[in-house]
Amino acid sequence: MTRIDAPADFEARHLGPDEADVAAMLAVLGYDSLASLVNETVPTSIRMDGELRLPAALTEAQLLARLREIASSNRVFRSYLGMGYSDTLVPGVILRNIMENPGWYTQYTPYQAEIAQGRLEALLNFQTMVIDLTGLEIANASLLDEATAAAEAMHLAHAEATRGANTFFVSESCHPQTIEVVKTRARPLGIEVVVGDHDGFGLHDGVFGVLLQYPCTDGSVIDYRPFVARAKALGAVIVAACDLMSLALLTPPGEWGADVVVGNSQRFGVPMGFGGPHAAFMSATESFKRKMPGRIIGVSVDADGNLALRMALQTREQHIRREKATSNICTAQVLLAIMAGAYAVYHGPDGIKKIAERIRDLAGVLSAGLGLLGHELLTETFFDTVRVRPKLDAGDVLARAVGDGINLRDFGDGSLGIALDEVTTADDVDNLFKVFNRGAPPEFTTRGLSEQGGAPELPVWARRTTPYLEHEVFNRYHSETEMLRYLHRLESRDLSLNTSMIPLGSCTMKYNPVVNDKVAGLEGFVASHPYAPVELVQGNLRLMRELEEWLVEISGLASVSLQPAAGAQGELAGIKIMRAWHEDQGKPRSKVLIPASAHGTNPAS
Repeated sequence: MTRIDAPADFEARHLGPDEADVAAMLAVLGYDSLASLVNETVPTSIRMDGELRLPAALTEAQLLARLREIASSNRVFRSYLGMGYSDTLVPGVILRNIMENPGWYTQYTPYQAEIAQGRLEALLNFQTMVIDLTGLEIANASLLDEATAAAEAMHLAHAEATRGANTFFVSESCHPQTIEVVKTRARPLGIEVVVGDHDGFGLHDGVFGVLLQYPCTDGSVIDYRPFVARAKALGAVIVAACDLMSLALLTPPGEWGADVVVGNSQRFGVPMGFGGPHAAFMSATESFKRKMPGRIIGVSVDADGNLALRMALQTREQHIRREKATSNICTAQVLLAIMAGAYAVYHGPDGIKKIAERIRDLAGVLSAGLGLLGHELLTETFFDTVRVRPKLDAGDVLARAVGDGINLRDFGDGSLGIALDEVTTADDVDNLFKVFNRGAPPEFTTRGLSEQGGAPELPVWARRTTPYLEHEVFNRYHSETEMLRYLHRLESRDLSLNTSMIPLGSCTMKYNPVVNDKVAGLEGFVASHPYAPVELVQGNLRLMRELEEWLVEISGLASVSLQPAAGAQGELAGIKIMRAWHEDQGKPRSKVLIPASAHGTNPAS
């Protein structure tokens, strides 16, 4: 390297110790080099020969330029695909002061409540928001995604089954990824999953639980009360997978009989990010509190009798109960839960309701306009999603939409789905009308139709009448400066890497360089819908493929999956792969050996 080469200081900036520091530490240990230390401590039988075949290291500036180039190769369309993922507006005060702030993103799991009061309050806000909107009694903070949350709810319901019931019914109106994950997680437990139409399903006493989507994946809002009454009469646990924003207007599931509610809080101010990370949630009736997965934040008192927060009911969890834990969930998207809770704090009940009403009014105008154009409307009662059977060829409509930079959902039966969101404007709806009118503007406009009324009034059974977000925290910090000060107060009551070193050797303690956070916020990455056509997300796929190749080289294994959203989920996937291999060999096995020294998620998995 000569002086005209860019300085390769990226590694040194983030590892910390320089050559003198390393030499001093080695001297204390009695070694003159890292190589001699390794020779003494790592047996030759497991020591790697040769060098890793990896690309040359980049400088920070080179890394930033390369990732910008990769992000720009994603094509950002207006995506109306839905399926649990929506575009959202991230308030600047939350983006700058939480998502991009090391005072929030470098904190360790709050096992020591004394140095985590700010974060615990932020998570209590998240739980309160979920409890209020779902109409149930307890909530956790948090889970990994809606699909695995639904699988956790199935486990919860199965644990309640005391009469040998072994069938879990899943409505065919659930999101497709949720159905697939539930089926995958049920198989090794011997649970029978039946997917079908809830109206046509013959309930019986072998059914221990049911999963219903609210609103349905096609946008329909269904009155589940008659079905729920029949299921509960047979002792089944009712699980509802819900759109949190819709519950600002719709009857909360806790009021129509749901025992457990799961969902994704993504549309509360967290970017889509090609599917994650996002904070899922679970709320339930009080009777499930000792079987719920994930962290639960509770209100307590300290040694002096002052109000204090802590993680409650920890004896359910993997770090204490190990193989007897209710779940292998450990830390689970806490930063994103904090963002979603802060979104509710910043907007408050009135703001959340206005956002929901605006989305539904635009969907109502869209539905009315499509009807005027002669298309068949398939959703009668809806929140944000309209399903339509075009009078034109659906393939032609989809092609025209793509030509205009729009993604629509194809149900594969000649019908299309259009899911609106907080970002949707009147101009966006006008563009949708053009797509469904052979590319020509119709004789009406979105604004003109809106003057005649927005969405039709919800039926009485679907209309929310109970208040929500009544706590003072949701009704006080609605200006940017007030919110800024509140977030700073919470941050100052917590320990993070911008305060001191956190000397814990844990899977949770990874330092994210600032440049990582910077590129994670690039529009090409954050605005990608997970179900966008593959030709639009080539940047994401390239990034993932390169990382997989590097991890294959580092691990020495044949392939790598990036799908698990947490280490514990990776463990579970690995165990399932081992089990499937033995089954494929015709010699199924059911026992796993785990060292006593293993992390608690291992035996829990």
